[in-house]
Amino acid sequence: MKPAKFDYVSPSTVEAAIEALVASKGEGKLLAGGQSLLPLLNFRMARPSVLIDLNRIDGLSYIEDREDRIAIGALTRHSDLECSPLVASRLPVMAAAMRHVAHLAIRNRGTIGGSLSHADPAAELPMLSAFYNARISIQGPNGLRAVAAEEFFIDALTSCLEPDEMVVEAEFPILEHDGWAFEEIARRFGDFALASVALSVRRSGSSLEDARIAVMGVADTPLRLKEAERELVALTLDEQAPELFSEVVASKVLPNDDLHASGEYRTHLLKELSKRALRTALASKEHAA
Repeated sequence: MKPAKFDYVSPSTVEAAIEALVASKGEGKLLAGGQSLLPLLNFRMARPSVLIDLNRIDGLSYIEDREDRIAIGALTRHSDLECSPLVASRLPVMAAAMRHVAHLAIRNRGTIGGSLSHADPAAELPMLSAFYNARISIQGPNGLRAVAAEEFFIDALTSCLEPDEMVVEAEFPILEHDGWAFEEIARRFGDFALASVALSVRRSGSSLEDARIAVMGVADTPLRLKEAERELVALTLDEQAPELFSEVVASKVLPNDDLHASGEYRTHLLKELSKRALRTALASKEHAA
């Protein structure tokens, strides 16, 4: 199919892009990488009056070390994150997750701002923003505002963005942890996840001092499981820990049935991925030691 008719503008500044959004009166769409938008246009599931191409705007593609956090510009491509030594050393869960994002051609074009704005509950970047407790900077006609990831995602494919706003940056705090894992299951490599678990821990002897857990593909938004984090820290790290941890994670999520998998199957996947994630996170700590 072909898209419905639309106008096209290519602003050179963020301010001009916002002006175009305001002028469209809620009927405009932003084009960054286009990996989610173009299929929607072709199937006529999206019918914007104007397409606002952001790719001429300088200064929105970067990965910066800001001491206790890594700042990433909205036009930064998935492949930039995948290949960045800074991301690999400071945000290792993100580096591992990027290899699961679709396929190379899509990673070369897809952007962090586009993925966050699209708010797909089975996409890696929204889940990573919840996992790291990212702060997402949003530009609109009334200026700049910052929103925590847990407040940004409202529902499946729905964020807190107003029709005349755009994501310009996301800041990801650096976790002072020494073990981590990212586990995902999809029907085929590169497909959207049926279930996924991100885990990061800081170990002290035979116990944990801190843990961070997030899941995706099992709810209408990505989820950080704060209660499961506290229960994991309380566990004794013996041979039973992975099994107990898997039960903890599964108890915090109630997946729905859909076209791709039943809720029961997703719960089973979540348990198995959780076991694998804890074993991997503890082994990476031992390897580092």
